[in-house]
Amino acid sequence: MRVLILLVCLSAGCLAQRPQKCSNEKLMAYARYSYDALGKRIHLREIGSYNNKTFRFDVLLLYRQGVMYKINYRNRTCCKKPLSVDFHPLEIPQNASLLGQVVLGSSSGPGQGVLVNTWAGELQMKKGKAKYMSTVTEFGCVPVSTLFHTDRSGWVVTSFFNNVIGLVDPGQLNPPFFCKDAQLEEDEDPVTFFNLKYTITGWM
Repeated sequence: MRVLILLVCLSAGCLAQRPQKCSNEKLMAYARYSYDALGKRIHLREIGSYNNKTFRFDVLLLYRQGVMYKINYRNRTCCKKPLSVDFHPLEIPQNASLLGQVVLGSSSGPGQGVLVNTWAGELQMKKGKAKYMSTVTEFGCVPVSTLFHTDRSGWVVTSFFNNVIGLVDPGQLNPPFFCKDAQLEEDEDPVTFFNLKYTITGWM
């Protein structure tokens, strides 16, 4: 009798752990990202959907000047906003913990896989702590993927591909000519990299 009860309990436990179907989240985006660590400049061009509505934005973040340009090449218009000077380098923090090292793909033959390291930790933000988990290549420390979590946004997953070391077009990290006369809109709090999407799309 005890065996029967045990089997029933195990069966119920297995049923309770049955995998659930994934649900679609509100946000999906594809971006092209240019990054200059020495000059503290980021150019982000993104298209995506939020709440079934398509959005696109093109922003240039100049941390040394403390300004962000929201650019519309089609209309040749430019909005200039204050930017928080807290530049976040695209690197693994010094206090990160190594979770493990694996091969993406296969290790059966040369050229069939990529050796990567996964690091995790916490960052102290102005409104609480954020958790992160970053995967980078063993050689070159090239980013592969990043998971970032805050209580406000939940988990945000970013995948990197077609990475190119060096600037293919350095001019992409300078404001276009039609932004020359843009006036700084100082009636808002400075934008940060982490609330960038919220500022532009209302997400997060």
